[in-house]
Amino acid sequence: MKKRMLYFLVGIGSIMMLTTSCAKLPQEELDSANAAVEAAKSVEAHRYLAADFNALQDSLNKAMTMIETQKSKFSLFRSYKDAKALLAEVTTMADKLKEDAVVRKEEVKNEVQTTLTEVNALIAEVKTLITKAPRGKEGKAALEAIQTDLAGVEATLTEIETLVTNGDYLTAQEKVNAAKEKTTSLKTELEEAIAKAKGH
Repeated sequence: MKKRMLYFLVGIGSIMMLTTSCAKLPQEELDSANAAVEAAKSVEAHRYLAADFNALQDSLNKAMTMIETQKSKFSLFRSYKDAKALLAEVTTMADKLKEDAVVRKEEVKNEVQTTLTEVNALIAEVKTLITKAPRGKEGKAALEAIQTDLAGVEATLTEIETLVTNGDYLTAQEKVNAAKEKTTSLKTELEEAIAKAKGH
């Protein structure tokens, strides 16, 4: 009888230990996941790989919701197993995203530099075309407008170079693409005006 009681108590003790170990709040895993997400954010993953970062944040939020759900349960019925697994996944995803963001940032920087070279070449072409453009009454007003627009593009290039120096490659990319579009438009306008004048 005493033996049976001893086995029973040992069995209950084992169950309690198992339950307690399962029910321990995964603070270490949560801290690691949060730190990994912040590390990814520190290299601007939220800007350069926004969709991936948002998915990562959603997974972290889901894990935190799972933890809160388990915390609201009676201690014997709590289990953080799924939350721990998801937090480990978040940490791994965040580490990879951090690396990918650094690579993407460098790619954007190189794209900006390439487009800057293209815009400078376009500016030179536009300036050459201005010397060949018709100089009539209407032509003079149109040329003045083109020169004003071109000066605006050149001013933007100075801004872009400052942004690149400061490491804000995304904003620089937006501005340099707009500058290329504008300069291409000015070139087309001049080419059409020159062709029209030759036709006459």
